[in-house]
Amino acid sequence: MNYRQYIKSNRMKENTIIQGDSLEVLKTLESKSVDCCITSPPYWGLRDYGMGGQLGLEPNFRDYIKKLCDLFDEVKRVLKKGGTIWVNIGDTYCAGDVEGFIDATDNERFWANSVGRKKGGGSDEISRKSLMQIPSRFAIEMSYRGWILRNEIIWHKPNAQPTSVEDRFNVDFEKVFFFTKSPVYTFEQQLEKSIWADKDARAINGPSSGGKATSGNYAINKGGAFRDDGMRNKRCVWTINTKPNPAAHFATYPEELVVPMIKAGCPVGGIVLDPFFGSGTTGLVAKSLGRKYLGIELNPEYIKIAENRLKQEVLF
Repeated sequence: MNYRQYIKSNRMKENTIIQGDSLEVLKTLESKSVDCCITSPPYWGLRDYGMGGQLGLEPNFRDYIKKLCDLFDEVKRVLKKGGTIWVNIGDTYCAGDVEGFIDATDNERFWANSVGRKKGGGSDEISRKSLMQIPSRFAIEMSYRGWILRNEIIWHKPNAQPTSVEDRFNVDFEKVFFFTKSPVYTFEQQLEKSIWADKDARAINGPSSGGKATSGNYAINKGGAFRDDGMRNKRCVWTINTKPNPAAHFATYPEELVVPMIKAGCPVGGIVLDPFFGSGTTGLVAKSLGRKYLGIELNPEYIKIAENRLKQEVLF
Protein backbone atom coordinates (compact mmCIF):
# COMPACT_ATOMS: atom_id res chain seq x y z
CA MET A 1 0.00 0.00 0.00
CA ASN A 2 1.11 3.61 -0.41
CA TYR A 3 1.45 5.85 2.62
CA ARG A 4 -1.82 7.71 1.96
CA GLN A 5 -3.70 4.42 2.17
CA TYR A 6 -1.73 3.60 5.29
CA ILE A 7 -2.74 6.88 6.93
CA LYS A 8 -6.41 6.21 6.14
CA SER A 9 -6.18 2.81 7.83
CA ASN A 10 -5.41 4.77 11.05
CA ARG A 11 -3.59 1.95 12.81
CA MET A 12 -0.29 0.09 12.83
CA LYS A 13 -0.40 -2.75 10.31
CA GLU A 14 2.12 -5.50 10.92
CA ASN A 15 3.89 -7.41 8.15
CA THR A 16 3.24 -4.57 5.71
CA ILE A 17 5.31 -2.77 3.07
CA ILE A 18 4.40 0.91 2.60
CA GLN A 19 5.33 2.57 -0.67
CA GLY A 20 6.56 6.13 -0.31
CA ASP A 21 9.32 8.46 0.87
CA SER A 22 10.79 7.07 4.10
CA LEU A 23 10.78 10.33 6.04
CA GLU A 24 7.23 11.25 5.04
CA VAL A 25 5.93 7.78 5.90
CA LEU A 26 7.73 7.75 9.24
CA LYS A 27 5.98 10.97 10.21
CA THR A 28 2.65 9.16 9.93
CA LEU A 29 3.59 6.28 12.23
CA GLU A 30 2.51 6.08 15.84
CA SER A 31 5.10 7.03 18.46
CA LYS A 32 6.72 4.18 20.41
CA SER A 33 5.17 1.58 18.13
CA VAL A 34 8.14 -0.53 16.93
CA ASP A 35 10.69 -2.58 18.84
CA CYS A 36 13.70 -2.48 16.53
CA CYS A 37 14.98 -0.87 13.34
CA ILE A 38 17.37 -2.67 11.00
CA THR A 39 18.30 -1.09 7.69
CA SER A 40 20.93 -0.30 5.09
CA PRO A 41 20.26 3.16 3.61
CA PRO A 42 21.46 4.06 0.10
CA TYR A 43 25.14 4.92 0.30
CA TRP A 44 26.20 8.40 -0.72
CA GLY A 45 27.16 8.68 -4.38
CA LEU A 46 26.88 5.01 -5.24
CA ARG A 47 24.02 4.72 -7.71
CA ASP A 48 21.08 6.54 -9.21
CA TYR A 49 18.04 4.36 -8.51
CA GLY A 50 15.92 6.44 -10.87
CA MET A 51 13.49 7.66 -8.21
CA GLY A 52 12.78 11.31 -7.53
CA GLY A 53 13.69 12.38 -4.01
CA GLN A 54 15.92 9.36 -3.40
CA LEU A 55 18.57 9.46 -0.71
CA GLY A 56 22.24 9.30 -1.74
CA LEU A 57 22.55 11.90 -4.51
CA GLU A 58 22.87 14.98 -2.30
CA PRO A 59 25.22 17.76 -3.49
CA ASN A 60 27.73 17.04 -0.72
CA PHE A 61 28.28 14.61 2.12
CA ARG A 62 27.06 17.10 4.75
CA ASP A 63 23.63 17.25 3.11
CA TYR A 64 23.53 13.47 2.98
CA ILE A 65 24.43 13.06 6.67
CA LYS A 66 21.86 15.68 7.72
CA LYS A 67 19.08 14.14 5.65
CA LEU A 68 19.88 10.66 6.93
CA CYS A 69 20.02 11.71 10.57
CA ASP A 70 16.81 13.75 10.23
CA LEU A 71 15.17 10.51 9.15
CA PHE A 72 16.53 8.67 12.19
CA ASP A 73 15.15 11.43 14.41
CA GLU A 74 11.74 10.16 13.27
CA VAL A 75 12.84 6.57 13.80
CA LYS A 76 13.64 7.49 17.41
CA ARG A 77 10.13 8.83 17.87
CA VAL A 78 8.45 5.65 16.61
CA LEU A 79 10.86 3.38 18.49
CA LYS A 80 9.86 2.06 21.89
CA LYS A 81 11.86 3.26 24.89
CA GLY A 82 13.89 0.07 25.02
CA GLY A 83 14.29 -0.13 21.24
CA THR A 84 17.46 -0.78 19.27
CA ILE A 85 18.59 0.20 15.78
CA TRP A 86 21.20 -1.37 13.52
CA VAL A 87 22.49 0.56 10.50
CA ASN A 88 24.71 -0.91 7.78
CA ILE A 89 26.44 1.89 5.89
CA GLY A 90 29.33 1.98 3.44
CA ASP A 91 32.05 4.52 2.72
CA THR A 92 33.24 6.29 -0.41
CA TYR A 93 36.39 7.97 -1.69
CA CYS A 94 36.47 11.62 -2.64
CA ALA A 95 35.62 11.42 -6.31
CA GLY A 96 36.95 14.52 -8.02
CA ASP A 97 36.95 13.47 -11.67
CA VAL A 98 38.39 9.97 -11.46
CA GLU A 99 37.47 8.07 -8.29
CA GLY A 100 34.16 6.48 -7.37
CA PHE A 101 32.54 4.42 -4.67
CA ILE A 102 34.77 2.00 -2.76
CA ASP A 103 35.96 -0.72 -5.14
CA ALA A 104 33.23 0.06 -7.68
CA THR A 105 33.35 -1.69 -11.02
CA ASP A 106 33.59 0.36 -14.21
CA ASN A 107 29.86 0.28 -14.90
CA GLU A 108 29.19 1.61 -11.40
CA ARG A 109 31.29 4.75 -11.75
CA PHE A 110 28.45 7.08 -12.68
CA TRP A 111 29.42 9.02 -9.56
CA ALA A 112 32.87 9.90 -10.90
CA ASN A 113 31.66 10.39 -14.45
CA SER A 114 28.59 12.51 -13.76
CA VAL A 115 27.47 13.20 -10.20
CA GLY A 116 30.99 13.61 -8.85
CA ARG A 117 32.07 15.94 -11.63
CA LYS A 118 28.93 18.07 -11.35
CA LYS A 119 28.96 18.28 -7.58
CA GLY A 120 32.67 18.20 -6.89
CA GLY A 121 32.58 14.92 -5.00
CA GLY A 122 33.25 16.76 -1.76
CA SER A 123 36.57 18.00 -3.11
CA ASP A 124 36.10 21.48 -1.66
CA GLU A 125 36.64 20.04 1.82
CA ILE A 126 38.30 16.66 1.28
CA SER A 127 41.36 15.93 -0.83
CA ARG A 128 40.77 13.89 -3.94
CA LYS A 129 41.23 10.12 -3.43
CA SER A 130 40.81 10.46 0.33
CA LEU A 131 38.40 8.18 2.15
CA MET A 132 35.37 10.29 2.99
CA GLN A 133 34.65 8.66 6.39
CA ILE A 134 30.90 8.69 5.77
CA PRO A 135 30.13 5.98 8.36
CA SER A 136 32.15 7.75 11.07
CA ARG A 137 30.54 11.11 10.30
CA PHE A 138 27.12 9.49 10.47
CA ALA A 139 27.84 7.80 13.81
CA ILE A 140 29.19 11.01 15.35
CA GLU A 141 26.17 13.05 14.23
CA MET A 142 23.83 10.37 15.57
CA SER A 143 25.61 10.59 18.92
CA TYR A 144 25.22 14.37 18.91
CA ARG A 145 21.49 13.84 18.40
CA GLY A 146 21.16 11.71 21.51
CA TRP A 147 21.55 8.16 20.23
CA ILE A 148 23.65 5.83 22.36
CA LEU A 149 26.27 4.06 20.24
CA ARG A 150 26.78 0.62 21.78
CA ASN A 151 28.87 -1.10 19.12
CA GLU A 152 30.64 -0.51 15.85
CA ILE A 153 30.46 -3.87 14.08
CA ILE A 154 32.73 -4.85 11.20
CA TRP A 155 31.08 -6.92 8.51
CA HIS A 156 34.07 -8.74 7.03
CA LYS A 157 33.42 -10.07 3.51
CA PRO A 158 35.85 -12.93 2.76
CA ASN A 159 34.51 -13.15 -0.80
CA ALA A 160 34.79 -9.42 -1.49
CA GLN A 161 35.05 -8.62 -5.17
CA PRO A 162 38.67 -8.09 -6.32
CA THR A 163 39.52 -4.78 -7.97
CA SER A 164 42.26 -3.46 -10.22
CA VAL A 165 43.31 -0.71 -7.79
CA GLU A 166 47.07 -0.73 -7.17
CA ASP A 167 47.74 2.25 -4.89
CA ARG A 168 45.83 1.09 -1.78
CA PHE A 169 44.57 -2.11 -0.18
CA ASN A 170 41.40 -3.81 -1.34
CA VAL A 171 38.46 -3.02 0.96
CA ASP A 172 36.72 -6.15 2.24
CA PHE A 173 34.42 -4.86 4.97
CA GLU A 174 31.55 -2.54 5.80
CA LYS A 175 30.35 -1.16 9.11
CA VAL A 176 27.19 -1.78 11.09
CA PHE A 177 26.33 0.61 13.94
CA PHE A 178 24.31 -0.61 16.90
CA PHE A 179 22.47 2.28 18.60
CA THR A 180 19.95 2.40 21.42
CA LYS A 181 17.38 5.01 22.35
CA SER A 182 17.96 4.76 26.11
CA PRO A 183 20.52 3.24 28.50
CA VAL A 184 18.14 0.38 29.35
CA TYR A 185 17.09 -1.54 26.26
CA THR A 186 16.14 -4.92 24.82
CA PHE A 187 19.17 -7.14 24.34
CA GLU A 188 19.59 -10.91 24.36
CA GLN A 189 23.24 -11.92 24.59
CA GLN A 190 24.48 -13.81 21.54
CA LEU A 191 27.12 -16.49 22.06
CA GLU A 192 29.74 -18.08 19.85
CA LYS A 193 32.29 -20.86 20.27
CA SER A 194 35.34 -19.65 22.18
CA ILE A 195 38.66 -20.44 20.52
CA TRP A 196 40.27 -20.16 23.97
CA ALA A 197 37.93 -22.51 25.78
CA ASP A 198 40.53 -25.24 26.40
CA LYS A 199 43.57 -23.01 26.91
CA ASP A 200 41.89 -20.79 29.44
CA ALA A 201 40.17 -23.32 31.65
CA ARG A 202 42.33 -21.89 34.45
CA ALA A 203 40.39 -18.63 34.10
CA ILE A 204 37.30 -20.58 35.11
CA ASN A 205 38.71 -23.12 37.54
CA GLY A 206 41.94 -21.53 38.75
CA PRO A 207 42.59 -19.50 41.91
CA SER A 208 40.25 -16.59 42.40
CA SER A 209 39.55 -13.70 44.69
CA GLY A 210 36.26 -11.84 44.90
CA GLY A 211 34.82 -13.79 41.98
CA LYS A 212 37.76 -13.03 39.66
CA ALA A 213 40.59 -15.24 38.50
CA THR A 214 44.00 -14.24 39.89
CA SER A 215 46.28 -15.65 37.19
CA GLY A 216 47.96 -12.49 35.91
CA ASN A 217 46.54 -11.50 32.54
CA TYR A 218 43.54 -13.76 33.13
CA ALA A 219 41.94 -11.58 35.80
CA ILE A 220 38.40 -11.77 34.47
CA ASN A 221 34.97 -12.39 35.82
CA LYS A 222 34.62 -16.16 36.16
CA GLY A 223 30.98 -16.23 35.11
CA GLY A 224 31.22 -13.73 32.26
CA ALA A 225 34.11 -13.72 29.82
CA PHE A 226 34.64 -17.51 30.01
CA ARG A 227 31.84 -19.99 30.42
CA ASP A 228 31.81 -23.63 31.42
CA ASP A 229 30.12 -24.55 28.12
CA GLY A 230 33.04 -23.22 26.04
CA MET A 231 31.02 -20.34 24.58
CA ARG A 232 31.79 -16.64 24.71
CA ASN A 233 30.04 -13.34 24.11
CA LYS A 234 29.80 -12.69 20.36
CA ARG A 235 32.56 -10.44 19.04
CA CYS A 236 32.27 -7.35 16.83
CA VAL A 237 33.89 -8.71 13.64
CA TRP A 238 31.33 -10.79 11.75
CA THR A 239 32.75 -12.79 8.84
CA ILE A 240 29.90 -13.34 6.40
CA ASN A 241 30.03 -13.86 2.65
CA THR A 242 28.08 -11.60 0.36
CA LYS A 243 25.20 -13.49 -1.21
CA PRO A 244 23.90 -12.57 -4.67
CA ASN A 245 20.17 -12.84 -5.21
CA PRO A 246 19.19 -12.87 -8.89
CA ALA A 247 15.63 -11.83 -8.04
CA ALA A 248 16.67 -8.91 -5.86
CA HIS A 249 18.12 -5.53 -6.69
CA PHE A 250 21.88 -5.09 -6.49
CA ALA A 251 22.20 -3.65 -2.97
CA THR A 252 21.10 -6.52 -0.72
CA TYR A 253 22.80 -7.59 2.46
CA PRO A 254 22.89 -11.31 3.35
CA GLU A 255 20.33 -12.88 5.67
CA GLU A 256 23.11 -14.13 7.95
CA LEU A 257 24.09 -10.55 8.74
CA VAL A 258 20.60 -9.70 9.99
CA VAL A 259 20.01 -12.80 12.13
CA PRO A 260 22.10 -11.79 15.19
CA MET A 261 20.71 -8.25 15.09
CA ILE A 262 17.12 -9.47 15.32
CA LYS A 263 17.87 -12.17 17.87
CA ALA A 264 19.74 -9.69 20.08
CA GLY A 265 17.70 -6.55 19.63
CA CYS A 266 14.05 -7.49 19.07
CA PRO A 267 11.88 -9.63 21.36
CA VAL A 268 9.97 -12.58 19.90
CA GLY A 269 6.71 -11.24 18.54
CA GLY A 270 8.10 -7.70 18.29
CA ILE A 271 8.05 -5.44 15.22
CA VAL A 272 11.18 -4.78 13.14
CA LEU A 273 11.12 -1.61 11.04
CA ASP A 274 13.17 -1.18 7.87
CA PRO A 275 12.72 2.29 6.30
CA PHE A 276 14.77 1.25 3.24
CA PHE A 277 13.14 -2.13 2.69
CA GLY A 278 14.58 -2.85 -0.76
CA SER A 279 14.19 -6.52 -1.66
CA GLY A 280 12.89 -7.41 1.79
CA THR A 281 15.78 -9.21 3.49
CA THR A 282 15.05 -7.62 6.89
CA GLY A 283 11.40 -8.66 6.71
CA LEU A 284 12.26 -12.16 5.53
CA VAL A 285 14.58 -12.78 8.47
CA ALA A 286 12.19 -11.17 10.96
CA LYS A 287 9.32 -13.37 9.78
CA SER A 288 11.51 -16.49 9.91
CA LEU A 289 12.56 -15.72 13.50
CA GLY A 290 9.06 -15.18 14.84
CA ARG A 291 9.04 -11.39 14.65
CA LYS A 292 6.88 -9.03 12.62
CA TYR A 293 8.08 -6.50 10.07
CA LEU A 294 7.14 -3.08 8.78
CA GLY A 295 8.87 -1.96 5.60
CA ILE A 296 9.04 1.38 3.80
CA GLU A 297 10.24 1.47 0.21
CA LEU A 298 10.21 4.24 -2.40
CA ASN A 299 10.58 2.04 -5.48
CA PRO A 300 7.44 0.00 -6.36
CA GLU A 301 9.53 -2.47 -8.39
CA TYR A 302 11.53 -3.42 -5.31
CA ILE A 303 8.29 -3.88 -3.38
CA LYS A 304 7.17 -6.48 -5.93
CA ILE A 305 10.46 -8.34 -5.47
CA ALA A 306 10.14 -8.18 -1.70
CA GLU A 307 6.55 -9.39 -1.72
CA ASN A 308 7.48 -12.37 -3.88
CA ARG A 309 10.39 -13.29 -1.60
CA LEU A 310 8.24 -13.03 1.50
CA LYS A 311 5.63 -15.33 -0.05
CA GLN A 312 8.03 -17.94 -1.41
CA GLU A 313 11.19 -18.12 0.73
CA VAL A 314 11.53 -19.88 4.08
CA LEU A 315 14.87 -19.47 5.86
CA PHE A 316 14.64 -21.61 8.97
